Amino acid sequence: MWDKTYETMSADEMQAFQLGKLKETVAWVYERIPFYKKKFDEVGFQPGNLKALEDLGKLPFTVKTDLRDNYPFGLCAVPMTEVVRVHASSGTTGKPITGPYTKDDLAQWCQCMARTMDSAGITKTDIFQNSYGLGLFTGGLGFHQGAETIGCTVIPASSGMTERQITLMRDFGVTALGCTPSYALTIAEKASDLGVDLRKLPLRVGCFGAEPWTVEMRKEIEERMGIKAREAYGLTELGGPGVAFDCDMQDGWLHVNEDHILPEIIDPVTEEVLPLGEKGELVFTALQRRAMPMIRYRTRDITQLKRETCACGRTLIKMKKVYGRSDDMLIISGVNVFPSQIESLLLEVAEVEPQYVLIIRKKGYLDALSVDVEAKPEVYEQGEDKLKQVEGAIEARIRGVIGIGVKVRCVPPKSIERSEGKAKRVFDARKL
Repeated sequence: MWDKTYETMSADEMQAFQLGKLKETVAWVYERIPFYKKKFDEVGFQPGNLKALEDLGKLPFTVKTDLRDNYPFGLCAVPMTEVVRVHASSGTTGKPITGPYTKDDLAQWCQCMARTMDSAGITKTDIFQNSYGLGLFTGGLGFHQGAETIGCTVIPASSGMTERQITLMRDFGVTALGCTPSYALTIAEKASDLGVDLRKLPLRVGCFGAEPWTVEMRKEIEERMGIKAREAYGLTELGGPGVAFDCDMQDGWLHVNEDHILPEIIDPVTEEVLPLGEKGELVFTALQRRAMPMIRYRTRDITQLKRETCACGRTLIKMKKVYGRSDDMLIISGVNVFPSQIESLLLEVAEVEPQYVLIIRKKGYLDALSVDVEAKPEVYEQGEDKLKQVEGAIEARIRGVIGIGVKVRCVPPKSIERSEGKAKRVFDARKL
C-alpha cells in the first residue's frame, strides 16, 4: 500500500496538486451547499478568487455547531441517492455529527486507512483482530475496510466481551490488533487476570486511535502486550480515521494524508494562520471528498506542523502528536492544564496503574482539581502509610512540573470503570 506517488511527492508538486483540488472543492461546495454559499457571500469570496493556497485563509471557518445546526444532512453536497453509507459520532454532548459518503469517498477512505495500517507494518500475511466498535462510529468499519484493502485476514470482533477477545487472539493466532488505547490496557489487564501472557502470543503490532494518548501510555501498552503500538489519528468530520499516522520513527510526529486533507495551524484566539512550527489549533480542509467536504474545519486539537523528508522516506507534512484539545483544557489556579500532562506524570510512577480519573470541583471562587488513581495491588496491600507516601510523591511531582496544587487519592485496584471504547477521564463535579 506504499503510495510513492503521493507519500514521497516534493513540496512544490504536492502544493500544486492541493491547489487544483482545493479549487474544485471550493467551487463544489459553493454550488451545492447553501450553508457554504451564504458563508462565502458574507465575506465577499467567490470560488474564482482562489488563486493560491494562501487564499484559503480568506475563507470562513466551519465549527462543530455548524454541523449540529444542519443535522442531519444539511451540509451534504449530493442527493441521498448518491450516498452509499452514513456514519455518525456518539452524540454524547448533543446531536451526533453525521458523515455521509459517496462510493468514491469510501474508496478514498479505504486508501487512507490502508496507508495507515501499512505504515504500522500490517501486511496481507497478518491476522487482524478489529476490536473497535462496529456500527455508526467510524473507527470499526474504517479499520475493517483498510485491512481488507491490504488483504489481510480480518476478525471483526468489535469491542466488549474482553475475555472472548483474548480467546480469539490465542485461538486464531492474531498478529495485529486494532482498538482504542484505553481498551488495549483493559485487554492486557484481563489477560493477566486470566493467566494469559500476551507477550507469548503471535500478536506483534497494535493500531490504536480514537482518543488522546501519551507516549507514556504507548510504552505501557507495548510493555504489557509485547507489541509495537502505532497511532492512527482521525475525526468523524473529516471521514474518520486515516487522517494522519505515525511511522517506524515513532518520534512524536504523525504523517498527514495531505493529498486528501489540507492542514493549517491557527491561533485559537485571534484565528490568524500561524507559520510552520508554531503551536496552535489544527484546522482541516477536505480536498477530494464529495458527499460532505469540510472547509476550514476547526478541530480544537492543539498541535504544530512541520515539513521535512522523514527518515522513513515520506515527505507528507507532519503534525505533532496532539497536546490536547482547546475545549478540554482545564484552567486550575490560573494555569492551563491538559489531561494528557497529568497522564504523562502518573505513568512515570511505578506504584500505580494506568487507570485514573480527574475530578474538577469548586473551591471558593476557584476551580480545584483532584486525581483518583489506582494503586497496584501489592502497593495497596501495604496500607495507609504507603498510600499516603505515594500520594504525596505524585502531588509533589505535579506541583513541580505543572505548577498547580492537586489532591491525589490512591484508590483500590480495579475500582475505576474500565473502557471498551473511548475512556472518560475527566469528571466535572461543578455541574452535579
